[in-house]
Amino acid sequence: MMAATVVVLLHAYLYFRLVRDVLPERRWRLVGLLVLVLLAFSTVAAVAVGREIRPELGIPLSWAGYLWIVFGLYTALALLVLELPRALLRRRLDPSRRTALARLLTGAAALFAAGTVGFGVTQARRPRLVRREITLDRLDPALDGMTIAALSDVHVGTINRRPFLRDVVTQVNDARPDLVAIVGDLVDGSVEQLGDIVEALSGLDAPAFFVTGNHEYFSGADDWCEFLTGIGVRVLRNERVAVGRRGAPPGSATLDLAGIDDRTAARSGEAGHAPNLAGALAGRDESRPVVLLAHQPVMVDQAAGRGVDLQISGHTHGGQFLPMGYVVLLDQPVLAGLTRVGRTWLYVTRGVGFWGPPVRVGAPPEITLLTLRAP
Repeated sequence: MMAATVVVLLHAYLYFRLVRDVLPERRWRLVGLLVLVLLAFSTVAAVAVGREIRPELGIPLSWAGYLWIVFGLYTALALLVLELPRALLRRRLDPSRRTALARLLTGAAALFAAGTVGFGVTQARRPRLVRREITLDRLDPALDGMTIAALSDVHVGTINRRPFLRDVVTQVNDARPDLVAIVGDLVDGSVEQLGDIVEALSGLDAPAFFVTGNHEYFSGADDWCEFLTGIGVRVLRNERVAVGRRGAPPGSATLDLAGIDDRTAARSGEAGHAPNLAGALAGRDESRPVVLLAHQPVMVDQAAGRGVDLQISGHTHGGQFLPMGYVVLLDQPVLAGLTRVGRTWLYVTRGVGFWGPPVRVGAPPEITLLTLRAP
């Protein structure tokens, strides 16, 4: 309901500034209104299309609907900034010049929006490798330099297809991590729709581990857990495993890698799904460090309370495009990067892909290579 209200208010404002103020003739205003209504519906259709039909059939509609909504948003933001100078100038102008002023400001706002969206599209399709080092107090010196490649929010679906995922796999393999952590929101669609694309993850050279994100619970989480297990990705559902350096002989130093279901799992309707951190950590040797995979950063309070050394999360997309980060921070403690809660480190990756608009502004996508250091 809130999203629908925002869409209606956005298009109402755009009607007044892009149509009514710019087009003096009534018939052209009606045409402009009809165009805005169709564009609004294209956005609604883009959200629904991947869930109702095969995603590849909705590619043109998804691009059109999603690009329009973010273009409209940036146009509206630019026009809002121009409201004060517009109001001051209008007092000194006759009606004909007021129309000319409205057209000038509308053109400027549209150019700003087009440039911003164009830049954001180029950024969204180019995830970069980000390297960070984290010192864990309990890390065995033999594991100093161990690396974890963190992937989140790939959002394979209508727009992010096989070539995109294959490029991600290639970048990860080139970084030669000891293990790969896929921390949720891998897909936007069912196994039937997207399984042949996601199978590209079988090309990862390092051992790969996965925990569910909220979007898996829109797409058949049980089916995806079974599918990923079948292609060699270990699914961690409120459990932990001992992991060490890639290729190390038996008996080498290890740490605990734990993973929990997403925060939304309990109300998803998927039987038996719910986050259970206590269960994942029960009976562990507390002299060993534990790294937790949890899709949403907000789980860090629980992690800190149970002595987790490092939590790796995604979900936020780093805000994806300005100013959406301010909305995300209403629900999550941090947008991106490394922070500390008590003695627990939290790393929030901006994610590999995007949800909705194929646009990234101020939040470039990342493949994260975390290097663990002993004190």
